[in-house]
Amino acid sequence: MTKTALAIHGGCGVMAKLDLSEAEWAAARVDLLRALKAGWAILSNGGSALDAVQACVVVMEDSPHFNAGYGAALNANGEHELDASIMDGATLEAGAVTLVRRIRNPVKAARRVMEKGDAVLMGGTSADEFAKAEGLDVVEPDYFTTERRVKALASMKAHAAAGTAAKASESEKHGTVGAVALDEAGHLAAATSTGGYNNKPAGRIGDTPIIGAGTYARDGLCAVSGTGKGEFFIRYAVGHEIASRIGYLGETVQQAADKVIMEDLKPHAIGAGLVAVGADGSIAAPYNTDGMFRGWVTPEGEFFVGTHGDVHACDPSSAP
Repeated sequence: MTKTALAIHGGCGVMAKLDLSEAEWAAARVDLLRALKAGWAILSNGGSALDAVQACVVVMEDSPHFNAGYGAALNANGEHELDASIMDGATLEAGAVTLVRRIRNPVKAARRVMEKGDAVLMGGTSADEFAKAEGLDVVEPDYFTTERRVKALASMKAHAAAGTAAKASESEKHGTVGAVALDEAGHLAAATSTGGYNNKPAGRIGDTPIIGAGTYARDGLCAVSGTGKGEFFIRYAVGHEIASRIGYLGETVQQAADKVIMEDLKPHAIGAGLVAVGADGSIAAPYNTDGMFRGWVTPEGEFFVGTHGDVHACDPSSAP
């Protein structure tokens, strides 16, 4: 029997520790733990990696602490344009949605696109209408708006006016959520969801809905979900690159992930991070920013979550 494995991220470039109270940091960690619990409940009962990663992402899409779903970033027009994708490592089937504005849980729509099989990527109004026709929850666009994102948009607009956008903190810029898993059958899966980055141009599409860039899974190799400056994840085909290094060079998941995040992307001075799980159950979670919301569960059922350099062992019964 294959060892199960699960890892999640809630975006790199988390805020400086002093930007939030300890109570607010604790609340974010609770939601990370809730996401892990949702995925692990499926894996520990013999469920699929695909179901597990979707369950994790749904919890984070419903949380205001992460840039996906409720609490997503606002574009330059003050609007939400959401992206998500999911991939089954057993079949290489994948689904994604981009530029959606009314789907409460975009990852569910991505899963439905994959299952229908008529497309891999659907966008805009057509994707919103597809989700509604499929019976998924749709909401008014202002459902996603939180005060924190309104303030972040104002901050980024001020940076843009002053010509200091490059100096903005990573937390002012972007964020993403994602999950990777290995199930008892040896199958891998990955899922990712995001609101993009604050003050992004209307119509901008990053790496999250691009299979092979922000999301990739292939049985026997790895599953990857990325977070950071998406344009560079697209250019480097980050998810596929990590899988290729494992397959062609025989690198471990940690070696391949570190090479891409810490070396290949370094000349561009961008924020970047990811979680990855290998076919052997090994987990990597490299990031080059001050922090990254992240968590994982060991094969023994031990839960860990982290924000900055610190990683906390958690009692899963402490999360609702």
